[in-house]
Amino acid sequence: MVDAKYPKFIGREKELEDLNRFLRKKTASMLIVRGRRRIGKSRLIEEFAKGMALYSFTGLAPNRQTTAQMQRDIFAKQLQARTGLPILRTDDWTDLFTLLYEKIKTGRTVLFFDEISWMGSEDPNFLSKIKDAWDLQFKKNPGLIFVICGSASSWIEENILSNTGFLGRISYTLTLEELPLRDCVKFWGSQARHISAFEKFKLLSITGGVPKYLEEIDPSISAEENIRLLCFKKGGILVDEFDRIFATTFKRRSPLYRSLVQTLVYGSKETTTLSDELKIPISGVLTEYLQELVLAGFVRREYVWNFKTGNDSKFSKYRLTDNYVRFYLRYIEKNKNKIEKGMSSYKSVVDLPEWRTIMGLQFENLVLNNRHYIFDELRLPANEIINDNTFFQHATMKQRGCQIDYLIQTKHDTLYICEIKFSKDVIGIEVIDELKQKIQRLVRPKSMSCRPVLIHVNGVSDELCEMDYFSNIIDMSKFL
Repeated sequence: MVDAKYPKFIGREKELEDLNRFLRKKTASMLIVRGRRRIGKSRLIEEFAKGMALYSFTGLAPNRQTTAQMQRDIFAKQLQARTGLPILRTDDWTDLFTLLYEKIKTGRTVLFFDEISWMGSEDPNFLSKIKDAWDLQFKKNPGLIFVICGSASSWIEENILSNTGFLGRISYTLTLEELPLRDCVKFWGSQARHISAFEKFKLLSITGGVPKYLEEIDPSISAEENIRLLCFKKGGILVDEFDRIFATTFKRRSPLYRSLVQTLVYGSKETTTLSDELKIPISGVLTEYLQELVLAGFVRREYVWNFKTGNDSKFSKYRLTDNYVRFYLRYIEKNKNKIEKGMSSYKSVVDLPEWRTIMGLQFENLVLNNRHYIFDELRLPANEIINDNTFFQHATMKQRGCQIDYLIQTKHDTLYICEIKFSKDVIGIEVIDELKQKIQRLVRPKSMSCRPVLIHVNGVSDELCEMDYFSNIIDMSKFL
C-alpha cells in the first residue's frame, strides 16, 4: 500500500548520483545495471530518465515455446508503441536497431534494454548485433545513455562483462542491493511513528530491503495480518513469487537451484557439505551453480580469513542472504496446497514452528546487509577495516570450533566480536557467557585486542548494563 504523503520513489540517492555523473560526459555511455528481480532496477532507470527522452524495451519472459522470432516481434511492437513507426516483421535484429537509431540519433536520450537475457535467449547473434549497432550507430549520439539491465546477473557476467566484444565499451556497472533500513521504514509512511521497531522487523524479516515487497505493506494493519495476506492467503503476492523469480532467473535448471538454497535455510554450509547432502560431486558444475546464486543476489560466499595477514583462506561457507527465499522455503511452500484451498492454518507469526531460530537468521541477514550502520556506531572508517564477515573456526586436534555472528578486524590489531540477538524481550546477562565461550575458543595472535559488541533490537536489562562487559551495545531500532 502506497501512502500518498511520501514520495513514490524511495531511496537510491547514491545510485542516482552515480548515474547522474554520466550526464556530464560529452560522449555516449553504455551502462550495465543488474540485481535480483523486484529490487527496483527498472524503477531506478525511469526515475533517472525523468526530463529526458526515454526509449524502454523489455524482453519476453521465456518458456519452452519462446523463439528468437517471438523476441524480435515483441521488440518490434514496443518500437511501434514508443515511436509511432509501423510494425516491422524481420528475422534480423539489425533492421530493428537501424529503425530505432533514427529516433535516438540526436539529443539527450536514455535507451533502456530491460531483461536483456530474455531478449537474446534464443538468438546466438543477438549480442553481436547490439555491439555492431553501438559501434556503427548508437554511440554517434554524444547525448545517448544506453542502459542494459537484467536479473540474470550470471548471464550478464558471462555474455557481456566477460565478452571481449564489449571490452572498452562499458562505462559503468551498477549492482543494485537491498534498500538500507532508513529507506525501508519510509514504506510505512506517516504511520511509521506509531509502529514499534519490533513489529517493523517482523515484516522486514520476510521482505528484506526489496522495494516491490515493501510497497505491498499496509501500515494500517498489524505485521501478523500483513504477513497473512501476503504469504498465506490465496493470491497473495508472496505465495507464488518464489516460482516466478526462480523460473525466470534460472529457467529450466531452477529445480537444482531450489535444492541448493533449500539446504541453506538453517544456516551457512561449506561446499563439501552441500555436495554430500545433494549428492552432487564437488566439481565445476556445483561451483558454477553456487556462483550463479551469488551473482543473482540470493546467496553470499563468506571466507574465513587469516588474522595475521587479513587475507581470505581457502575455507568458506555459503549463506542464504535473501530473507524472502528463506521464509518461503521454510513456511509458505509446505502450506501451498492449504493456501490454494483457503485452508491455511496460520494464525500468528510467533506460532510458526522454529520461528525463533529462523527469525534469528533473518535478523542477522538484515544486520549484515546494513553493516555500514555498525561501522558508524563503532566509529570505524572504511580504510581501517581489514576484513569483516560472519566467522567460523574449524574444530581440529589443537583447537575447538566456534562461530561468530559478525566479526570485524581493523588494522590497529583489534577484533570486534559481535553477537546478534533478536528477541521480543530484553536481553539478559546470559548472553555474556555465550560470547565469553566463543572468544575463549577463538584462536588469534596475542597482540590482538577483542572488543565484545552486542547488537539487539528490543532493549537490554539493567543488570546487563551494570556488568559493563560489552564495549558497545548497538540498538538496531534506532536505524528505523
